[in-house]
Amino acid sequence: MTRRRRYSNRTLFRRLFAEARPERGRLLALLVVEVMATPIVLLNPVPLKIAVDSVIGSHPLPGILDALVPGDSKLGILLFAAAFQLAVVLAAQLQEAAWYVLQTATGERLTLAFRARLFNHVQRLSLSFHDRRGTADSIYRIQYDAESVQQVSEASLPVVSSVLTLVGALYVTLLLDWKLAVVAFAVVPILFVVIRGYEKRIRPRYSVLKEIQSSALGVVQEVLTTVRVVKAFGREGREHDRFVRRSSEGVRARVRLAFAEGGFGLLVNLTTGLGMAAVLYLGVRGVQSGELTVGELLIVMNYLIQLYGPLETISEKVADLQSALAGAERSFELIDESPEVLDRPHARRLRRARGEIEFRDVSFSYDRVHPVLEHISLRIDPGIRVGIAGPTGAGKSTLVSLPMRLYDPTAGEIRLDGIDLRDYRVADLRQQFAIVLQEPVLFSTTVAENIAYSDPDVDRTKVVEAARSANAHDFVMGLPEGYDTLVGERGMLLSGGERQRIALARAFVKDAPILILDEPTSAVDMGTETVIMEAMERLMRGRTTLMIAHRVSTLDICDARVELDHGRVVEAAGLAEPLSTGG
Repeated sequence: MTRRRRYSNRTLFRRLFAEARPERGRLLALLVVEVMATPIVLLNPVPLKIAVDSVIGSHPLPGILDALVPGDSKLGILLFAAAFQLAVVLAAQLQEAAWYVLQTATGERLTLAFRARLFNHVQRLSLSFHDRRGTADSIYRIQYDAESVQQVSEASLPVVSSVLTLVGALYVTLLLDWKLAVVAFAVVPILFVVIRGYEKRIRPRYSVLKEIQSSALGVVQEVLTTVRVVKAFGREGREHDRFVRRSSEGVRARVRLAFAEGGFGLLVNLTTGLGMAAVLYLGVRGVQSGELTVGELLIVMNYLIQLYGPLETISEKVADLQSALAGAERSFELIDESPEVLDRPHARRLRRARGEIEFRDVSFSYDRVHPVLEHISLRIDPGIRVGIAGPTGAGKSTLVSLPMRLYDPTAGEIRLDGIDLRDYRVADLRQQFAIVLQEPVLFSTTVAENIAYSDPDVDRTKVVEAARSANAHDFVMGLPEGYDTLVGERGMLLSGGERQRIALARAFVKDAPILILDEPTSAVDMGTETVIMEAMERLMRGRTTLMIAHRVSTLDICDARVELDHGRVVEAAGLAEPLSTGG
């Protein structure tokens, strides 16, 4: 496992705010709506004080309220207090509804943008990254960890309003009785120390939990993409046990987190409870001594609840925030992975290559330790059909991957039309290649869309023409909806030979000057192979072709032949001599 990057809270917040910048208008509106909760909360105990002191008791209304109440009757004051209470409740509900709708809309937009960025970046990472990491972990980060940008906003904004409410409640309490305010506020520093210690310990645990959940998702992804093999070997029970075992690790990690969160909540509530008890004791003694009225004690206690409420909100959001930051850390870790295959500054544009390929003392290793190719020197003239043979593991597929810059050589260089591949723009370079694999890759869409994959805007007549050239038109027309028939996931509603002919038709549509054929007939019967070979001969005309095959007879249509063994060329026939590596 690669060593994980660690990011400070400051770095994560800075980068998350940068991701949220396009939605700053909505976030500002959301913050305004969130802050509106503060005056509503501060007004909440006022009706109770009026009822107790001015209806049950005989204290006059404060000056500003006295002007709003018609008459001096206690009934009028009581009706005013009741209406005031209703207005506060209504305002609170409207504020909550507005916050929820705005938060949902803003959060979903943030998540979509961040998720799309992750997906776009992952597609552009080098194949070596995907070979190393697999797909399940990237899927988890895109689908679940990307939600961190929304979760951080959901956890952070209530903290802002809670701090404002805390300040407001403290100020009002100071005005009523500064001694009680000091006693009440004495627990705040203790709580912040507790919160700080807790958040340092909890985020690594959330990171571990997410890694375990990602691993469990990997089991699901692996089994469902190889379900035919699982069924053929009758290993459903074993795979079920493997999934449950991985998922159980996640359950145990989540339960440990629940214990930690529960202990933290208990500590927070005990601390605030201690403050409440101290204020209640001193407040009652103040009423008994005549320093406070009963209504003032009630409003102090109510404000004390409002004072501790934000502290409890902050403490509750700590766990959510640390979970979100753990997800953000994993997301940025993925974003910070750099593609190994990059455009050089001022890379050349390339419209259409002639197709001359030259390997100059090329060596390659996936892990920089175990060589796969060693000192390969070959020169392939434009339009030449080259057959590549050799035992399994000889490096054949790696050899044909290098000209497309799916990987870069660890030593030596490869030239196209006399220019180092690394001097071309990667996107332009890959437009020069069409590829047909041993296991054809189709997408879960229609036949026509699969054929036109390289150019979605291509005219339907060209799609049909390509299908005819690939000997696919007749069977396509026999499908339920012809070219608009859905092929199923990975094309599994078609036979192997049918999928291969669709892949050939896709190569015809691309019309690239260089063709890569990686054992395209190894998985079909002899009759289907004849049909495919006929189509391949048409496809190869006028194109530089690199064709891999296990059966030597399949390579009889080639002009030249290269044989590999243990990553070295042991025979090369029919090729031009390599140029000097000094030029």
